[in-house]
Amino acid sequence: MTIIETGEDVRPAVALFHSLADQTRLAIIRRLMLGEQRVRDLVGDLGLAQSTVSAHMACLRDCGLVEGRNEGRQTYYSLSRPELMDTLVAAEALLTATGNKVALCPNYGNPEEAR
Repeated sequence: MTIIETGEDVRPAVALFHSLADQTRLAIIRRLMLGEQRVRDLVGDLGLAQSTVSAHMACLRDCGLVEGRNEGRQTYYSLSRPELMDTLVAAEALLTATGNKVALCPNYGNPEEAR
């Protein structure tokens, strides 16, 4: 079954897209698309506080989008499902196809910055 079918519960899809809608979480996911990362690596690469990265990583882990692998005292995080990369690639293609018009959306975009 798909969410397109009549009567199908769309709440899980809404939760998925909501988890991806945060700028920091999306930046973390994009870094994880390059390979395993530690929170420490992400802190340095993204210029964010360790507590901020850890909180977002916990959210992504709780959503089942990332997983951790312990090595000694370090935890290396990676994407838990390759379908997530496919979803983000499809989103990039959609943005390209629409000319990034979503940036002009008065509800979710930033029309002032898009011009």
